[in-house]
Amino acid sequence: MKKTEIIFGKHKKEYTLIRKKRSTISVTVKPDLRIIVSCPIHATNEKIETFLRKKWRWIDEQVAFFKKYQKKIYKKEYVSGESFYYLGRQYQLVIKKAEEDNISLTRDQLIVHSVKGSSHKAYTKQLVTMWYKQKAKVILVKYFAEQLERFGYKKKILLRIASMKRKWGSFRGSTVTLNPLLVQARKEAIDYVITHELCHIRYQNHSKKFWEYMDEMYPGWEKEKERLERQFG
Repeated sequence: MKKTEIIFGKHKKEYTLIRKKRSTISVTVKPDLRIIVSCPIHATNEKIETFLRKKWRWIDEQVAFFKKYQKKIYKKEYVSGESFYYLGRQYQLVIKKAEEDNISLTRDQLIVHSVKGSSHKAYTKQLVTMWYKQKAKVILVKYFAEQLERFGYKKKILLRIASMKRKWGSFRGSTVTLNPLLVQARKEAIDYVITHELCHIRYQNHSKKFWEYMDEMYPGWEKEKERLERQFG
């Protein structure tokens, strides 16, 4: 991993280059404006620069987008008006005082009915977190079963749903673990994460064969990965 820069006319941008066992080059712009480029271990500087020049306009647009909204990127406060995602769609949080706790979705709102009302942010956070976990137990189990069937593995593969700070999914032993917050993303992104972890059952590390298998099982996964990282960091 090293920092370098690409020059395009009078403009230049610094990026972090990560060489790994993979077959393609990809670029991601983070909400904090960091540009991350992942490439095959033996990719030449010329090939990387050619790729980045082709992607220059897209990179420029992403940097401009995040600069515009950078001040709006903050930790959730769990107050009415904030945006939350479910299966790729954005919903506005609305908190209402009620006799029973309940969460419902309308066309564009995530409505939290809370016995403690809108003034208890920690309680609202707890309700929303539990709601995501409950949805995950249905949605992620369903999507996992769909993807697992495609692989045709003979041994039993288990699914565990557990909160993770920095990962959407992981694989260990015979168990795939998925982050319940993955239900924020659209189905294609969920399928990408599940496919990635299921590929690890055959190839434990990120070898060339792993990425070839990933390309076979999910053609075009790079675009879905970039979309997921742009949206949720």
